[in-house]
Amino acid sequence: MTGDDGKSPVKLSLPLEYQQDLFNELRSEDELVLLARGLGLLRVVINLLHSYDAVGNNLIVVVGADERENGWIGEALAEHAAVSRSPMARGLSQVSTDAMSVGTREKMYSQGGMFSITSRILVVDLLSKLLNPETVTGLVVLHSERIVAVSIEAFIIRIYRQMNKVGFLKAFSDAPEPFTTGFAPLAGMMRNLFLRKPSLWPRFHVTVAKSLEGRKKAEVIELEVPMTDGMRDIQNAVLECVEVSIGELRKAGTGLELDDWTLDSALHRSFDLIIRRQLDPVWHRVSFRTRQIVHDLTVLRSILHALLTYDAVAFNKYLDTILAAHQPPPGSTRQNQSPWLFLDAANTIFETAKRRVYSGKPSEGEAQGSSDAFSDSLRPVLEEQPKWSLLGEILDEIERDSYLNPTPRDDSNGTTLLMCSDQRTCSQLREYLQNMHAHSSEDISNGDDGQKPSATFMMRRKLRNYLEWKKDFARVSASLFAENQKVLDGFTDQRGNTIGARGKGPPNKRRRVRGGAAAAGAGRSVNSSLQMAEDKESQVASLMADIRPTDADSLHKDEIAVDNLDDMEDYFEVYDMEDLLVIHPYDGDMDEHVLEEVRPRYVIMYEPDAAFVRRVEVYRSSHEDRNVRVYFMYYGGSVEEQRYLSAVRREKDAFTRLIKEKGNMAVTLNLDGTAPTDPQEQFLRTVNTRIAGGGRLAATAEPPRVVVDVREFRSSLPSLLHGRSMVVVPCMLTVGDYVLTPTICIERKSVRDLISSFKNGRLFNQAETMLQQYKHPMLLIEFDQNKSFTLDPFADSNTFEKSIKSADDSRDLQSKIVLLTIAFPRLKIVWSSSPYQTAEIFAELKNKQEEPDPVKAVQVGLGLGEDPYEQQSFNTTPQDMLRAVPGVTAKNMMRLILEVADLREVSNLGEAELDDMVGREAGRQVHRFFNRSVLDD
Repeated sequence: MTGDDGKSPVKLSLPLEYQQDLFNELRSEDELVLLARGLGLLRVVINLLHSYDAVGNNLIVVVGADERENGWIGEALAEHAAVSRSPMARGLSQVSTDAMSVGTREKMYSQGGMFSITSRILVVDLLSKLLNPETVTGLVVLHSERIVAVSIEAFIIRIYRQMNKVGFLKAFSDAPEPFTTGFAPLAGMMRNLFLRKPSLWPRFHVTVAKSLEGRKKAEVIELEVPMTDGMRDIQNAVLECVEVSIGELRKAGTGLELDDWTLDSALHRSFDLIIRRQLDPVWHRVSFRTRQIVHDLTVLRSILHALLTYDAVAFNKYLDTILAAHQPPPGSTRQNQSPWLFLDAANTIFETAKRRVYSGKPSEGEAQGSSDAFSDSLRPVLEEQPKWSLLGEILDEIERDSYLNPTPRDDSNGTTLLMCSDQRTCSQLREYLQNMHAHSSEDISNGDDGQKPSATFMMRRKLRNYLEWKKDFARVSASLFAENQKVLDGFTDQRGNTIGARGKGPPNKRRRVRGGAAAAGAGRSVNSSLQMAEDKESQVASLMADIRPTDADSLHKDEIAVDNLDDMEDYFEVYDMEDLLVIHPYDGDMDEHVLEEVRPRYVIMYEPDAAFVRRVEVYRSSHEDRNVRVYFMYYGGSVEEQRYLSAVRREKDAFTRLIKEKGNMAVTLNLDGTAPTDPQEQFLRTVNTRIAGGGRLAATAEPPRVVVDVREFRSSLPSLLHGRSMVVVPCMLTVGDYVLTPTICIERKSVRDLISSFKNGRLFNQAETMLQQYKHPMLLIEFDQNKSFTLDPFADSNTFEKSIKSADDSRDLQSKIVLLTIAFPRLKIVWSSSPYQTAEIFAELKNKQEEPDPVKAVQVGLGLGEDPYEQQSFNTTPQDMLRAVPGVTAKNMMRLILEVADLREVSNLGEAELDDMVGREAGRQVHRFFNRSVLDD
């Protein structure tokens, strides 16, 4: 295509039909694009930006892109400009930190170009007119699913649409699920984005299906891997624990909608987060047991994930850490272990996991009358993951195919791309592939020829490391228990001494205890009521002897953690892409770049991922001269398979709901984000009809103004104030966060920030500064709108911690607030349940008040005020010392401060001079204090 001026040719890289149709739609009108995952959303965005960049006279702003996406977009735009030979293209400029000065940003904006700006910087620049919204050609919004009514991105779009009615606005998203929650979610999202038309592109779209299925498909080999009996038993046991936990939540009577709390939905990655979000408003009223079950669901889901991805030794080690973490504190009499640990299914999990590593009779065999029969009977089992052997067979098949077809018949490299879920699995597979043909002399003597891939060598080394770790782990646990027991004993002794001082019996009397010394010395076991059978030292020693290092272990090279890169040219070289195996984790849009750069002939999907399947389809359909063979591996009948099918079904259902809502959605006509334009209506909105007490009817055409500190734009409150037709003026304030009137200054604190401010003492300094500079300082304590309007959730602490901590009430949050009000009586505290209520409170406080001056608000705290007696700032430390002097009160202290230079001069004043300043009695007390001998009683 050609640019808008008809002279600059623009070459696009959109080979598929649905990509071209989508691009033409975007060039013609503003819309919200919802594209299924894996269909190349970023490629469409890059080509759209290049079509505007090639013209050279545009100012385009990209909102919502993260740092990595900025890098991809910048590289792709530079590549497109080189291919298209567009001399006017400027590429992407990033404005992502406050380090870039205001003057630099203003100069960049005036020159035009393509900018990716972080939301907090952009909203400040738009409000301060550093970037005039009227000069912006268009706005491109990425990750639209994150935009809600109170988000900073919605604030940016509202400012842009109010000031600029002709610029374009394009929004993009590849996550349809967030658009289907709530009432009319698509209509609400379109209202937040100030758009009218949604454009939906699911995988089952006719054009998408034609583009991906009409050409030559990739060769896909689906491999269903059966789980071992041990893995299946553990999975069934974990699912039973999950089902019991969900049943316990249903019995808890939380009053929430529980229809979606099923075993199928529990497999979703964010299930525990959804439950916690629903319980947040009543979290302080939820019982300890219910909170524990919510946490247990997260643990059980992690166990399911670890079962399919960790090796047997690492999985058993992980269960050991879970068991240790769930032990109660030493000396605690409360049975607070997780309920699922007492189920029979939990015993199945731990016992089966141990049998996958080594087998043998546990130590309770002695109690059965055979004290030495099974003392040294542990033997290594070292169960391998079923996918490992299949992966070795696949690589052998690929090697045979490469040998029979040495010359490539297409443009692909001979590279094999192995995709898995995370970096841990990548390291595991790399270690397996490096050692799958390593065999010791014992294995060869047992008949293993060393040709069949095996993980025995790797697993034996992992088991040795695990047994060493278990020794250290037991030692650390014992030392931690001893330290905790000392703290508990000291606390008990302290209470015992206090009680003994009041009611201790005569020293010659002994109290008889039932059971004697045995009963007196009895106590709780280290592991409380939950104990697992431990192995004997002799059993562990025999097991270590069986897996002792062999000659092959001595040849094994350890991983290099740090390399100073000396003599780099002698040891490093560029890989030849032929016959290369690349292991890479799934990484969203990065996978598309990996496919384009590696150009693999074989792709092995070690774990299923729906988005990557589509990326392979797009890659193969975009390059007719490249053949791809895909091996798709998954555990049959596993949670892994169920999670994959559920993800595909959820996305399909989400698009189906969006299509239905789009067909019935009402069109919003007023999309400029402005208030009513009728002058009479605007006047009536500013009239104050409260004329009680002989007041006058006041009206002004000037909208209310609020001065806001630039650091406050992380919150949603400035957006809500702007939505109430207030003029938000961003400034770098030294005192306070919000200045409503010339006399009202407000310091806003969320509850979390309030707690941290009390801990580091910052709040006291802020309050004192506001008192010195403003007549009506206020502290606003703002709660989250989705949580309870109470301090109880933030005051929660463990019972054991409550029992051993000091009884000083100043540690409590409410006590600290009381102390703050006592220290600063003029400081008003405003409580707000949500940012919405805060905006209403601000509107009430500004009623019939003068508007603040931004220049004066910025200057406050930087220098001396106009009235030296009311506005002058003094050193706070000497004031605190002066308050402690007998005879000094709040009334006479200001006279001393104004008349005397420092504390030394106060201490040298005579009694007559002090009488003139503070009065006879107060002067006598002050003089006696400074002139009294320290040796007197």
